[in-house]
Amino acid sequence: MKKPQMGLPFLTLVLSLTLFSLAASQQTTGDAVVMLKLRQNLGNPTALGWSGLDPCQWEHVNCENGRVTRIQIGRQNLQGTLPPELRNLTELQVFEVMFNNLIGPVPSFSGLSQLQSVMLDNNNFSSFPADFFRGMTALSNVDIGTNPYESWEIPESLQDALQLTNFSATSAHLSGKIPSFFNSSVFPSLENLHLSFNYLEGEVPLTFSGFPDLRSLWLNGQKSDARLNGSIGVLKNMTGLTQVWLHGNFFAGPIPDLSGTTGLVDLNLRDNQLTGVVPPSLVKLPTLKVVNLTNNLLQGPTPSFPPGVDVDMKNASNSFCLSDPDVSCDSRVNVLLSIAEDFGYPVTFASKWKGNNPCSGWVGITCSSGGNIIIVNFQNMGLSGTISPKFASIPSLQKLLLAKNTITGTIPAELTSLPDLSVLDVSNNNLYGKVPSFRQTVQLITAGNPFIGKAAPPGTIPIPGAPGNVPGTEGGGPSAFSGSGNKSTGKIVGSVVGIVCGLCFIGLGICFYVRKGKNYNKVQSPNMLVIHPRHSGDQDAVKATVAGSSNDRTESHNDHSGLSDIHVVEAGSMVISIQVLRNVTNNFSEQNILGRGGFGTVYKGELHDGTQIAVKRMELGVVGEKGLAEFKSEITVLTKVRHRHLVALLGYCLDGNEKLLVYEYMPQGTLSSHLFNWKEEGLKPLEWMRRLSIALDVARGVEYLHGLAQQSFIHRDLKPSNILLGDDMRAKVSDFGLVRLAPEGKASIETRLAGTFGYLAPEYAVTGRVTTKVDVFSYGVILMEIITGRKALDETQPEDSLHLVTWFRRMYINEHSFQKTIDPAIELEEGTLTSINTVAELAGHCTAREPYQRPDMSHVVNVLSCLVDAWKPSSEQDPDDIYGIDLEMTLPQALKKWKAFEGGSMDGSSSSFLPSGDNTETSIPTRPSGFADSLTSNDGR
Repeated sequence: MKKPQMGLPFLTLVLSLTLFSLAASQQTTGDAVVMLKLRQNLGNPTALGWSGLDPCQWEHVNCENGRVTRIQIGRQNLQGTLPPELRNLTELQVFEVMFNNLIGPVPSFSGLSQLQSVMLDNNNFSSFPADFFRGMTALSNVDIGTNPYESWEIPESLQDALQLTNFSATSAHLSGKIPSFFNSSVFPSLENLHLSFNYLEGEVPLTFSGFPDLRSLWLNGQKSDARLNGSIGVLKNMTGLTQVWLHGNFFAGPIPDLSGTTGLVDLNLRDNQLTGVVPPSLVKLPTLKVVNLTNNLLQGPTPSFPPGVDVDMKNASNSFCLSDPDVSCDSRVNVLLSIAEDFGYPVTFASKWKGNNPCSGWVGITCSSGGNIIIVNFQNMGLSGTISPKFASIPSLQKLLLAKNTITGTIPAELTSLPDLSVLDVSNNNLYGKVPSFRQTVQLITAGNPFIGKAAPPGTIPIPGAPGNVPGTEGGGPSAFSGSGNKSTGKIVGSVVGIVCGLCFIGLGICFYVRKGKNYNKVQSPNMLVIHPRHSGDQDAVKATVAGSSNDRTESHNDHSGLSDIHVVEAGSMVISIQVLRNVTNNFSEQNILGRGGFGTVYKGELHDGTQIAVKRMELGVVGEKGLAEFKSEITVLTKVRHRHLVALLGYCLDGNEKLLVYEYMPQGTLSSHLFNWKEEGLKPLEWMRRLSIALDVARGVEYLHGLAQQSFIHRDLKPSNILLGDDMRAKVSDFGLVRLAPEGKASIETRLAGTFGYLAPEYAVTGRVTTKVDVFSYGVILMEIITGRKALDETQPEDSLHLVTWFRRMYINEHSFQKTIDPAIELEEGTLTSINTVAELAGHCTAREPYQRPDMSHVVNVLSCLVDAWKPSSEQDPDDIYGIDLEMTLPQALKKWKAFEGGSMDGSSSSFLPSGDNTETSIPTRPSGFADSLTSNDGR
């Protein structure tokens, strides 16, 4: 009898169910393999109750739908190591191994997007990976402290943990500076930050002031020689603090007004170098229970805290005038302390002014036999700040000697009221402004103040809260954007720019002459590399160069000072064959040209899977030492830095005379196009919020270059044509051929002149010496261009409006004239004008004449972050999806995958590709979710 046949639908159903079952079983088996590996690495501990092959049946392990979600094996006296396969537990939410005896390196957990809590503390782990936190967008709770790691720095990948609430890395051998990406825009939910007993140094980032909800801050007990230092003024705005431990560092300056921190319970500031008077607002805090001020240099009356407050405040180590808190200081002491306040309460005074009688050996103070102060001699004491008008409260004063300091501001008119004053010596400072009319019997010495009797120095717009502010003015002194001195200011700045222009034309003439003579690399002249804006467009300029340095080498680029500041590094995993680049650019066809730069042409390339790239091909005629140095410089910098607001280098090619760099493709082109040529190119004008977000993106990128990367760099050629925009209009800084390593500390480095006229800082244009502040100046010019829609140097304008900086300053004198400078394409909606005014003032800070008067980029980011509303772009599409780039694979891997997809084989021309198992990560960081979040980020904040 013939058996009945099964129908086709039935067979299809059985097959589908079988495949589904196999897939589910394989997924579960994947987690089981990882857990079995973990059990093996821990020595197969029987105490854990881990028996059998199904980890979902093990104690201390939770699963959902067959996937491991929780591993909680803390305090189990475990030994062994953690296997790198743990990163394959993609559904893991909680991982706890604290208080064991685990050793070896901590494996990377990169990509565990479901992970919420990680507890690795109190073990013996030997190292911590920099990419550990990458992709952990759900991470909330972290404790990785009390481990003998090798020296490491807080990794940039931590920025991906946007939901971070608690971060503890005490006794973790952390070194370097506290990164500025610790702010409320990156971590809006952060409540506890514990970084005690490490090797951190430097100042507390200004971005901490944007942490109104941070409750517990532990920075105490740093072990490096420098320790944490600088001001603790950021505490003023951290109004949610309940516990602050800063003891055992080198913090200096006064304790800020803490009246806003209404929930503060525990404050420990002992063992620092704090000076000044303990603010009454601290004494009156109703919630305060513990305060420790021992071993500082605090001055003034001994504070009297209310009963119930546990106070540690040994008077022997501080400089309180009296030990009895119920007795006021001598009136002379109070006056001198009020004067010291305008100098920033210098340590010089705090360490030498002891007791309640200023006539008993106080440094700088001379008294008469009757106890009246007759001479104040503060000469050559390293004082900054301003001259206090409260000197007038010493009627017996005969001589006031303040020479050879760095005091700024004006001479207070109140000093003319001193009846016995005979000598006022303020020579060799940075004073400016009108000199008050003193009696003829007063010997007034003002030599060595270049701007005395004149308006504020060009570019002087005092930053609120900075030393040197003039009391009674919001910005700290007369603004260079206001008052009657702007004509002289404009003349001085115009003269400097004129000198720079003259140098440029001379340089261009020599350059063209040398090129014509085909002796380009043999002329022995000072190094110059300057671009004039008339030759610069959206495709960048042809960079005129005068002479190669005799110190240039193929392996490094040295300035004529002999300092080798850029070294080429090996980055073999990024090498791409010339044949592949010919294929993807259609043999470098004219139709694929995106733009032309000083050292080459940029081509658009497209892989067969649609991935778009930008290929910069160096022109054969300019591959000399200078061109090769820039080529190597760009590779070096971009293999050292990774930031979402720096254009990513995907690869490079060195093939005979061919020198090519491969970048991520930025579809919206340059900021220059959108600011100056939007009509000609059929673009829409940028609305103000978009301009503001672009400015902040650029600031974040530059801030990272200056202080947040492994090394500090100076870009030297910031301008709109070097700012590229993606499809989501997010900005990235490009063109790193002129980058230099920043010198240590505040020092400057002498280098060949490079950059673009209109963006060159005055000190750089004249002396050739650079610090990071030359980038700050260029950035300030960009801010002015963003506001006005005008170029830094516009030869279509009248002579008196040719230079944007001087014209902008002149127009800022009053509100009516300033509104005329605003780009007509900007719609002045409600609140927009206020925002523009703030950015204009910031631009003035950045373009201050003197480098020390310009803010750091962290300050810039902080100011711009506060201006950004909770605003998101119209498209929520991730730019990585737009670009079509797999962030877990290098460009060579992507190309190899494309080859395999097309069925082709790798030929000899592609021999530099990596093996398929390589997991080197691209330098394109993941964009944080939400436009508003990324706007206020280090950082990339």
